[in-house]
Amino acid sequence: MKSFNNVVVLVLFVSLSKGVKAQNIDSNQVQRFNFHVQNTICVQGDPAFPAKYSAPNSLYNKGEIDKTLTLNLYAGFRLWKGAEIYADFLMWQGFGLSSTFGIEAFPNGDAYKAGTHTPNFSLTHLFLRQTFNLGGNKEFLPDDELTLAGKKDISRLTFTIGRISPMDFCDNNTYAKDPHTQFMNWAGMGNLSWDYGEDQIGYTTGLAIELNQPKWSLRYGAFQMPANKNGFTADDQYLMFPRRGSDGPILQSWAMMLEFERRYKIKSHAGAIRLMPWIDEADFASYKVATALLLANPPNLNAEGQGAGISVPQAARAYRYKYGVCLNIEQEVTKNIGVFSRIGWNNGQCESWTFTDVDWTASLGTNISGKIWHRNNDNVGVMYVVSGASKANQNFLKAGGTDMLDGDGNLNYQPERVLETYYDFQVWKTIHITLDYQFVTNPAFNRDRGAVSIFGARLHWEINHRYNERNNGIHGR
Repeated sequence: MKSFNNVVVLVLFVSLSKGVKAQNIDSNQVQRFNFHVQNTICVQGDPAFPAKYSAPNSLYNKGEIDKTLTLNLYAGFRLWKGAEIYADFLMWQGFGLSSTFGIEAFPNGDAYKAGTHTPNFSLTHLFLRQTFNLGGNKEFLPDDELTLAGKKDISRLTFTIGRISPMDFCDNNTYAKDPHTQFMNWAGMGNLSWDYGEDQIGYTTGLAIELNQPKWSLRYGAFQMPANKNGFTADDQYLMFPRRGSDGPILQSWAMMLEFERRYKIKSHAGAIRLMPWIDEADFASYKVATALLLANPPNLNAEGQGAGISVPQAARAYRYKYGVCLNIEQEVTKNIGVFSRIGWNNGQCESWTFTDVDWTASLGTNISGKIWHRNNDNVGVMYVVSGASKANQNFLKAGGTDMLDGDGNLNYQPERVLETYYDFQVWKTIHITLDYQFVTNPAFNRDRGAVSIFGARLHWEINHRYNERNNGIHGR
């Protein structure tokens, strides 16, 4: 990774931040536009660990260090009444451990499955949002990367269309969502069993609809799937450099979800429960059919090399449905301590297409604010994740199958378990450094490999500038 990229963006940060006085937009102001910049550098390494056997898709067991870099430039503009448009330009570079193979609950949220030695660029968000206020009491929505600050009716109907991510709308959690500032593991980003519509870096063309009410919300999303497993989508032909990608048939290659969120309070402490069934259709390989073909003609994984689904026989593929359900819970315990959990399941009969190979998962974690020890902008997190594979998936892997992240050539099955803990501390204004530790047992469901200790460090900074209608001024923090 070339360090001059980091120097450039850090110089930009210092230049823009110098002399800018922090000032928040109050609830009587309406933003006309905003822009945000974030840069995150993550370094992770693991020492050597025991392994009875390995294949190209296995986590490298001799020890390694890898790093990733992301830079986002966000912009939002208010159009006509209730309408907003947003764009997000992403630069990414680097690799996850073992090129993002060998662990299902992968330890780095910025380790895309499209690792690169040189910078790649993409317009990851480009969408229109139209909100219809339905009357009643109002609430103030604060400035964010994909939100313009201002008041809206609590009762409202919102349509979003364009290039987006399903995770922008569903499976959100206050304590475990953003790998730039919270847990680094993929399980802290979203439910591992949800094979959601995305390209290799997490985005695709789609439509989302949300009905919001004072105590509940209902969300629906429909998204295009890539034509190929772990592929790029057709919009990447125009919105990414280098260009690549294609979509499957629009009526046979899609992902849909429906999420119901119920918000409540227990003795003034906020909580929420989110239930989300989902269904996909794509050119999925059946585990049962693929296993029979692999047993009849065993693969030579070393000859085929590393890659998602490299040993899957083409004859096992057909347009099939895959479905599941996710449960997402968060609860404030005290003013400075919150807990959360994600539980997920899918039918486990088809290969994964875009995310992980997990068929069921459960996580439990907590976030503790540094306000307790007078470090107001520090945070500590602890999360435990257990994930497993269906019997059909186990048979497939034991026969030499390879899926999105796994494929050791054999399998002594045990559920994968991950414990993550981090301390995120503020260095200066919006510059944060995080120290992270993750302990993985049975990586990629395999008892014959591991356990693995993964040590990580993260540098994150951001710039947030806002333009509002009240005094036509620029404000930053």
